[in-house]
Amino acid sequence: MVTRDQGDDIDSAAARFGAGDWIDLSVAINRRPWPMGDLPSDVWHALPTATATERLVQTAADWFGCKPAQILPVADTSAAIRLIPRLLPPGRAAVISPSCHEHAASLRAAGWQVTPVASVEQMADADLAVVMNPNNPDGREWRPEVLARLARRVGHLVVDESLADARPDLSLAPALPLNALVLRSVSPFWGLAGLRLGFVLADPALLPRLSEADPRAVGGPALQIGAQAMADRAWADATVIYHAEAALRLDLLATAAGWRPAGGTHLFRLYDTGDAVAAQDRLARAHVRSRRFPWSATWLRLGIPRNHVEWDRLADTLRKI
Repeated sequence: MVTRDQGDDIDSAAARFGAGDWIDLSVAINRRPWPMGDLPSDVWHALPTATATERLVQTAADWFGCKPAQILPVADTSAAIRLIPRLLPPGRAAVISPSCHEHAASLRAAGWQVTPVASVEQMADADLAVVMNPNNPDGREWRPEVLARLARRVGHLVVDESLADARPDLSLAPALPLNALVLRSVSPFWGLAGLRLGFVLADPALLPRLSEADPRAVGGPALQIGAQAMADRAWADATVIYHAEAALRLDLLATAAGWRPAGGTHLFRLYDTGDAVAAQDRLARAHVRSRRFPWSATWLRLGIPRNHVEWDRLADTLRKI
């Protein structure tokens, strides 16, 4: 089974540096989640229905700027990542690197020849091109017209837009090429990691094949909660503003600590710390969990703190580095 490369879990960190009130800034998920509030009790007992699915799909279409017929809700975006390579004849795949390792691992498991590349210009003539936009962990981004041109030069194009909800201007969804598949997830932007809800956007002729390959239905509670969350535009607008300002604030704190900004996006920032192991250990002693990468000795990723308590502890810790 392929899993996302998230490093040690919080229990491992606590075992090494002590239990207590940890601030987990290691994952690219909004720490200020959409407030579900007091949902009706029957939501948690709801079965998936055609009406609830249609409501979610229409809400998602309005959010993404595409047609409802182009949307397939999925219970697990990771499962879609594993299944898509098996829907196409194996061949040569080009994958932007460094990025989330899950795409390359799923392709290799399905018999594809995978070539990591640094730019979309190097993807021409591939049977399948995979781009995460914005990219994780460095936050690189590509304009939709650039990806549309790439789609014309490859067999199929997969664009993972899990981090694109605060940047609709980057999305390929409003003008989706026939040979492109776009992945979206509710977890990062809305902060609902346990909801198990994502979407595959593609030509309507391709979606039934994906649905047949993974027949698991999205749960009734996820259908209802997802539709409510995605329809809450006031919350979304406020969240975009908070994270845009918070990213600048975090960059200032990190720069004052002697780190150099190396990229990032609305949910996290990436820094060249000079020594990622030492920097991560210093943060962990203050019970702040960060994310480093096995292929870089200097890069460290930090998520966005959610309130003044977390900001104060992080700022105090960085001042001592």
